Formats: sequence, C-alpha cells, structure tokens
Amino acid sequence: MTNARPTTSHRRRHVARKPLAAGLGAVGVLAGAWYATATPTTTTTAAAPRLAAVTNTTVNLTAKFPYLSAGYNNTREWTRTATAVAPNGTLRVAWPASDGVHVTPLTAAGRRSGADTVVKGAKEVGGLVAHNDGFALLTRVSDTNKWKETAAALIRYKNGTQAFRTKLTGTASHDTAPLLDGQLTWNGTKYGTYFVVHGAGGFADGHFGDKLSYVSAKGAKLTGGWSWGCSHNEGIALHAETTGAFTSLCFDDWRSGLFVSTGIGAPDNAPAVQREQCWAGYCGGTFAGRTGDLVKSSTGRYATAFASRGAASAAKNPDDASGRGWTVKPKTSTHQVAVAFLKNRNTPAGKPVYLTSAAGTENVDVHIAPYGKDRLLVSWESLRNAKCSSGTCTGTFTGTHLRLIDWNGALKTPDKVVQARITGDVATLKDGSLTWAYAPITPSYASALTGASPTTTTLKVARLKP
Repeated sequence: MTNARPTTSHRRRHVARKPLAAGLGAVGVLAGAWYATATPTTTTTAAAPRLAAVTNTTVNLTAKFPYLSAGYNNTREWTRTATAVAPNGTLRVAWPASDGVHVTPLTAAGRRSGADTVVKGAKEVGGLVAHNDGFALLTRVSDTNKWKETAAALIRYKNGTQAFRTKLTGTASHDTAPLLDGQLTWNGTKYGTYFVVHGAGGFADGHFGDKLSYVSAKGAKLTGGWSWGCSHNEGIALHAETTGAFTSLCFDDWRSGLFVSTGIGAPDNAPAVQREQCWAGYCGGTFAGRTGDLVKSSTGRYATAFASRGAASAAKNPDDASGRGWTVKPKTSTHQVAVAFLKNRNTPAGKPVYLTSAAGTENVDVHIAPYGKDRLLVSWESLRNAKCSSGTCTGTFTGTHLRLIDWNGALKTPDKVVQARITGDVATLKDGSLTWAYAPITPSYASALTGASPTTTTLKVARLKP
C-alpha cells in the first residue's frame, strides 16, 4: 500500500470542502439560486432517435432535503441521493435530512410503498444497497477521536429494525472519516466499502487517504482491502465481483490522475487510466455522487466517465524526493466529458475518448450507466461562458445532456437535453431500465454557494427504458 506523505503541507482542508453535515439543518432558501417549483406528478420528455423518453414520478418527502452542498471553493454541487434496486425489483432511495439519513421504500414503478426508515445520527449518503427485507447504508456517525470527527459506518436494516452498525474507522486503526465520497457494493455474500479517511495517529497522522474494507452479511469485518491507499483520494469508484478483489478506481492528487487501485491499494505502480492535475478541487469531482461510475460489460470490460481537463504534459516532480509525485499541466481550463475503458479489472485499454471539446464550456456532474445490451448512457450538465479559478468554474447552466455511445466510445445518438437531473447513484432494473431520484430543481452555477442550502420536500424518480 502507499505510504503517507512525509509532510502535511497539502492536507485535505476542511475550509475548501465543507462536510455535508454542516448544512443539513438548514431550512432557508438561498436567494436567486437553485430553487424552482416542482413539475406535475408525471412528466415525459420527448425522445430522440434510439433514445427513449425519460418519465418521472413525484415522491413527497417527510422532511426537508437540503439538495445542495458546497464543494471545493464553495462550488455548487448536488447533495447526493442514492437509488438502489432489490432482487425483487423494489427500490430504495437514500437522502440526508436534519434528523439523519432517510431511506424511502418505493415500488418497482417508483411510487412510495411505505414510511421512511430514518437512520438516526447518520451524516452522509456514502452508498446504498437494497435488499428484499431492507437495505445497507454506508454513512458517517459520531465518534471520539483526536480530530473530533465522524467515523465511517456500515448500517444494515432488516424489516425496519437495525440489524448491525459496524464502524469502519476508529482509535485502533488511527483513522476518521470527516467525509466519505464513498462507494458501497454487494456481491451477494459480502459488502465492499470504499471511502476517504483522515489519519488520526500512526504513520498517516494528519494526512488524507482512502480505505477499502469488506464486511460480511452479518456485519463482521473481513480480510482484504487496505487501510491506506490513494493519497489524497479525490474520487472513488468500486464494482463488486463474484470472486477476488472488487474492481476499484481512484483519483490521486499526489500521483496526479485516475488510477486502477484494484486489490493493491494504489501503490506507486498502480496503472494510470489518465493523468490529470488533481490538487483538491482541480479534478472533475468525486465518484459516484458527482462524476462517473464504473460499469462492467458482459465480456468483462469496464467503462468509466469523468470530467477531465486532460494533460498537455505529465512528468515526475523533480522536487519530490520520494519519486512518487507528478506534475501535470492541464490541456484545457474547463472540464470536458471523458470516457475511459479497462480491458479487465486491472488493465486500462488505450486513451480516454472525449465526448465534448468546447473550450469555453464547463461540464460537471458526469455519469455513466449501462443502456441495453451493448450501449452506454453518458450524462452531464454544461455551463457556457465558464470562468475558472483554482480548478473550479462558474457559468450559465445550459442543460442536462444524455448521449448514447457504444463500448468503443462511438456516438450512437446525438445529445438529448432533458429536464431530469442526475444527482447521484443510478440503478438498473430487471428489464434494463435505468432509474434514479433527484431534486426537481433547475440549477444555477453562476456563483459559489454561500450560506445554507435551499431545501425541497419532493423528489422525482426518473426512469429511462432502453
């Protein structure tokens, strides 16, 4: 595994990115920002060739959902919602509120089927797995440590009752989790939990890295994974596998880029998917809530999408005595939409394919999902007339884009601009349809987020059928 940095000169700064919990109690509406009137209960967006219509169902919430978070440089980011489908086809949607994380049960058609389960003390949606009898949630909970920060925890509910609450950081492991930017996956036997950690003692004291832990169906910690990997991790992706290590990716700011960390905790020889300038805030956002995901094909290939500024040049930093640091000069000032492929769980396949190229347009909130048997759906939000500073940009929102590509990155449909937003995890139903929950808000990226997040008391559940 990768050792911690010898100095703390580039610690992940809390002032740069506020933990999600800071804004959960807010009820005020930010003037002139993202608030909009919810659309009617069922809406349909016109279809483009070979791309079906997006249909939406409204779900009323029992608490106020603060749908914005302040990212690096207080950049406006959607507060993550997670949508997951159980083996029997029913859905669960997780979203945070002032009284904890709510998990809302839905029918396969996306309509509420019962009361929320409120996970008290939970601070963030770090990942969700739906089961026929409940769910498992990766989140943060209160803890006692030198930094007075939260701990990562996996919490399982069965039939409305908590079955286990397993803390994944603590005094014994010298780590905390002030934010997760996490992923939770399940292979039918065990859970994989991948998240950001803050060193609290030991060799990594004061540094930020990542941790991959496996947990059994009964909540016991299992062998495998690592205690310290990508440092600092600016983005996490994880895909469950039937056997062996779960496939994983990470954005590493020290080595500068997107790397395959599968089974090896991102040591110095981790395969590079793409070199990027990845200081805090400069990468295109964190998996899976704000950029990308990791999708597997029937033939064992993988695809991921992310917001990228590319690399005009990339070389090892001669001033870094460790030999691990890299210096990357970005190719563009704005982030473009990139899709990268892996031959297998360990090996990148060629250079990423870029789907956008307009120099003055910033692209954010990038996602990818399987669409039918042999295509991929890529989505993003675009901002024209972008003004960028310290790796983050403001601009005029011009729409949420959907595009179909094949497993070589080739265009299959032109962009389709839709009213549905994608603000977190996308689930795949048995018939191949994609479904996700989102705040029915028209966004604005014209300025940084200051003050409390606005709130909403409705969610839309979108469906896109191949």
